[in-house]
Amino acid sequence: MSGLRTHEHEHDHDHSHDHNHPHGGVKGFLYDLFVPHTHDAADSVDDALEASKAGVTAVKVSMFILLGTTILQFGLVLVTGSVALLADTIHNFADALTAVPLWIAFVLGRRVATRRYTFGFGRAEDLAGLFIVFVVALSAVIAGWEAIDRFIHPRPVENAWWLIAAGVIGFAGNELVAVYRIRVGRRIGSAALVADGVHARLDGITSLSVVLGAIGVLLGFPIADPVIGLLISVSILILLWGTVKSVGARLMDGVDPRLVERVEHRLEHANGVTGVQSVKLRWSGHRLLGSAVVITDAVSLHDATHVAERAAELVRGELRTLDDFVVTPVAERRSALSS
Repeated sequence: MSGLRTHEHEHDHDHSHDHNHPHGGVKGFLYDLFVPHTHDAADSVDDALEASKAGVTAVKVSMFILLGTTILQFGLVLVTGSVALLADTIHNFADALTAVPLWIAFVLGRRVATRRYTFGFGRAEDLAGLFIVFVVALSAVIAGWEAIDRFIHPRPVENAWWLIAAGVIGFAGNELVAVYRIRVGRRIGSAALVADGVHARLDGITSLSVVLGAIGVLLGFPIADPVIGLLISVSILILLWGTVKSVGARLMDGVDPRLVERVEHRLEHANGVTGVQSVKLRWSGHRLLGSAVVITDAVSLHDATHVAERAAELVRGELRTLDDFVVTPVAERRSALSS
């Protein structure tokens, strides 16, 4: 961050950062449903071990729910012969499998830093996020291939009412998992878990598409089944872009600018700080790390160090998922610090 931000008063006070989401109405509703965002995640779980345990629990519970949903749907695939339902079942199974690398990542994240991995193992979550992107894309390709094959080699869809039931089961199971994953992911600050939750929500919507295909069959349009199967594959690839952006931002050390603004505000209102020169934040898994350079009017090195320590403490109180934050003081009168 460039430039110097200053203020003319010195005091400590409580500050709650409230802001409205930039999207409203229908656009905002759809944005909240399908675009993972975690800028408020820094407000919740302040213990790294507790956050990792919550993440592991969310992964395990949601995985078993999705596996149960997949088994039920696969049984109905054998009964109905629906390629749309097969596409949805494949994708639900893939979604359940994405819980495995996330589970491993949360466990790895508990390990202490080593001389080789001096920042710890939190980035394992971001690698798990990449795996999620790969698996989702692969499942979309497989489902699309099955739909195209059904166009070339048509086969009648039987028991359409069972197909409708399967679609409803898929939607219910995925939406339950989505709500759970997103809620826990936002609470602990895990972009990978939030992205996986949004992924489950997309699966739920595609399950409803299976219902539309079944209704088309009942109305005398058997081609509706492979058409819906192909549309599911295309929609998965399109909506996957939101997950790619979220995971990619973490890998590039991207943070929500609002977090930086909150840190700046806290620093500017710390006793002894007359300006903020720079603020740096980065996510390591679901934990934040950062540093800042502040301008101080302290008259000695001891006082400047005290100002920096107090400012860092205020920032940790503002962002409770912040594990490590170093404040470096720079004196307005450098000669005073050297005395």
